[in-house]
Amino acid sequence: MGVAAIKEYAFESADRLENFHGNQLLYIGWDKHLLFCAPFCLPMPPAMRFGDIIDKVLPGVFGYHPDFAKIDWSKVMWLKSGQPWQADFNKTLAELGLKHKDVLRFQTPGLDGIKGSAS
Repeated sequence: MGVAAIKEYAFESADRLENFHGNQLLYIGWDKHLLFCAPFCLPMPPAMRFGDIIDKVLPGVFGYHPDFAKIDWSKVMWLKSGQPWQADFNKTLAELGLKHKDVLRFQTPGLDGIKGSAS
């Protein structure tokens, strides 16, 4: 059932780009790993190399899942806003065209959660 507002909302969003002191929000989710039920929202500088996210950020986010240590990052399939996307670990977020509040998901062939349960 659709919902229609009676009147237009008149407020500034709290998650506007200018509220993050030079960072932008990047959502990252891991498909077939529902131990993490939704993508994580991470404030990242646009000048950060994508490879640094893989090496320095994601271990602290997803690293306690037993599949994480088994990931072959060269075989990971990436989606940006639901569409196939090519990651380049040597480019920055800005160079890759990633913008404030973009959503990335990654898929790890052969790693389907704890005992294949998608969790």
